[in-house]
This record gives sequence, structure tokens and C-alpha cells, in this order.
Amino acid sequence: MNHIAQSWKALLVTAALTLSPLAFAAEPATMKDGMMVDHKGMTVYTFDKDKDGKSMCTGECATMWPPMMAPAGAKAEGKFTPIKRDDGTMQWAYDGKPLYMFMKDEKPGEMKGDGMKDVWRVVRESQK
Repeated sequence: MNHIAQSWKALLVTAALTLSPLAFAAEPATMKDGMMVDHKGMTVYTFDKDKDGKSMCTGECATMWPPMMAPAGAKAEGKFTPIKRDDGTMQWAYDGKPLYMFMKDEKPGEMKGDGMKDVWRVVRESQK
């Protein structure tokens, strides 16, 4: 896939995450089969380089790892909290860790990003 097609795909996925019903749920993800998934069953990840509830994944990183976006007026529910990204948009965090999806996960249950570059982790039941 060429660079332009990848960029468009990333833009569409980010828009879909931003505009999806998921963004308006009190709890944007749930546990299924021992791992956290969104409302479509897609795997949810954390990034080890995020610190103090702040996302360090921007630019090209956020293209490959789209943030799990939250609506502007999102309220905290349990361990889920909305955090503000550097660009002013809101992102869901779980227990203070910003949440992401992975562009290469194509269907529910896939977790192709787990352990990638030794900094991306699937959110697992044992972390909950």
C-alpha cells in the first residue's frame, strides 16, 4: 500500500473512531477473552512512553496507532478518564494510561501490535 493510501486509511480510521458511538459511551471499552476491546471487538493498547496521563504518540505515531478519541464533554466513569491531547482533542485513558487502536489489526480479536518495539501493550484483564 503506498504512502498516500496509508495516510487516507489512517484519516478515515481516526474519523471513524472520533465519530463512532464508542466516543459517547460512558465506558469506551470492555474486557473480552481477557483483553480490552472497543465496541467492535477491536483490541485496545497502551504505549509505554506515555507518562503522567499524557499521550506521547502524535504525528506519524498517531496515524499507525489511532488514539481512542473521547467527545469534548466526556466525563470520567470508573477507571476511564478523558485526557486532553496536545492538539486539544480528547482521548480516553484507563487508570491514567491513554488508550489506542492499531492500524494493522483488521478484524476483532487480532492483536498484531502486542509487544511491538517493546513499547506497545494489549490492555489485559490482569491490568484491570
